[in-house]
Amino acid sequence: MRLFVLFSMLLSACSFSFAAEPCDIGSRRELFVDDALVDRLIGRAELRLHHPIAREAVIVHDAPWEGNATAYHSVFQDGDLYRMYYRAWRHTHVNNQLVTSKECLCYAESDDGIHWRKPNLGLHSFEGSTANNIVISAEWAEQHGATVGGPAVFRDENPDAPPESRYKTFLISNNPLGMRPFQSPDGIHWSAMTDAPTITDGAFDSQNLAFWDSHRREYRAYWRYFTGGTTTAKEWKPEGIRAIRTASSKDFRNWERQADLSYVDSPEEQLYENGVIPYHRAPHLFLGFPVRYIDRGSVRHSTSPGDGSDQLTEAQLRNWPTSLRALPDPENRDRRAKLSERYGSALTEGLFMASRDGVRFKRWNDAFLPPGIQRPGTWNYGHLLIGWRMVETRSHLEGAPSELSLYATEGYSTAPGTSLRRYTLRLDGFVSAHAPRVGGELITTPVVFTGNQLRINFSTSAAGLVRVEIQSAEGDPLPGFSLADCHELFGDELDRRVVWKGDSELGSLAGKPVRLRFELQDADLYSFRVGS
Repeated sequence: MRLFVLFSMLLSACSFSFAAEPCDIGSRRELFVDDALVDRLIGRAELRLHHPIAREAVIVHDAPWEGNATAYHSVFQDGDLYRMYYRAWRHTHVNNQLVTSKECLCYAESDDGIHWRKPNLGLHSFEGSTANNIVISAEWAEQHGATVGGPAVFRDENPDAPPESRYKTFLISNNPLGMRPFQSPDGIHWSAMTDAPTITDGAFDSQNLAFWDSHRREYRAYWRYFTGGTTTAKEWKPEGIRAIRTASSKDFRNWERQADLSYVDSPEEQLYENGVIPYHRAPHLFLGFPVRYIDRGSVRHSTSPGDGSDQLTEAQLRNWPTSLRALPDPENRDRRAKLSERYGSALTEGLFMASRDGVRFKRWNDAFLPPGIQRPGTWNYGHLLIGWRMVETRSHLEGAPSELSLYATEGYSTAPGTSLRRYTLRLDGFVSAHAPRVGGELITTPVVFTGNQLRINFSTSAAGLVRVEIQSAEGDPLPGFSLADCHELFGDELDRRVVWKGDSELGSLAGKPVRLRFELQDADLYSFRVGS
């Protein structure tokens, strides 16, 4: 095996791609969430998708104005405070009919992103009382010609945004159908920004989001679309595949450059949500967390949820696949299927994708957040709707660096109220360049950088290692920066400096096209940057 790996390394080293133009990475952090900077993988090296680790349920939506269809969470850190917004909604099954409550937008907050509280805001009445955490009620939205829909709240970091518009979101306009922008000075008190929707081409029956892109100095919006669908003034007629559409704007009112998202090497799949956001540690990269919708039933599948055209009989339920019958909450699954088969037979799970232009994405086809071990409230339609945005939180290990926290739903339409579970991932830890102990290498395309120190986010076993060689654009080792000159790196650290013999600094190479050759043995490399 070792001879084979050595032979493949030698063979691959002779076949560089010299056509690539050098990519100017400056001093920014680069992740391996796509292969844009990967010229070749040698030996047993591969790009490996990692999976968040399940932690505690951080909030349960059991208040009377919330319910078992509560979802569409937005989470972000705002100074020392963590903020959370979510659409509260309840489903009830009555005589084989689906009865839904009115939607409202609710607010929670936290000091650490782990322990959350629902403040008593006293703004909107529910069943005669204002003792709740509602920031936008169904009645308030209706007074403004809108419904709550699937809002995604964000703090606008555009330095030119006026104080009254520091926080923004979209509600769904009723006539014409579309996304209408709303604003707030404090994230609690809201007003309409326009008299009409500003985006009207879409289905909008999912979380519709937008954000300020500081890297490109523009707003970006992402929303639900159906390929082949048609829209009228008051409704969307879905046809084809659930998809994602995007547009950009300079002022949050006039949107242009509409485009449907495309994918490098992914099959056509039904996608709920999109979760797109610039990664805060590398804002030139768009990361997305769509939800894959898979129907594992056997009768027929409707694209018009709840229309009654695919209600199941007891006999049809018995013909379901054996594995579907073995999933949790069978009685509730049967009851939901009698309303519409997909309510009982469809499954959802989290995916991961990345882009450098916000339109064409590398979507990882394996699940990023799979349903996990079977337990009540899981393996159902509405499970693992990933909240928009991730935040840094303290590690559960004393003395360890902070980590990323993501949040996803459980108990959708099965428990009295959905809960939100926290999941954690190391910083930059979405995808790594990985090789087992037998070894492998990753060689980058030509890059141009600034700075004089190469720093990496990596982990190895006690016996593993990482070494780095800097090459010319043609693939020749540069004096003082060869693999043999590099001190072995082992450990598990977010920002380790790479050192060569003689403590060579990189300043003399700044601005020149070079390649980076990473040697890996029982190691993962998550990101790198060249800084001072």
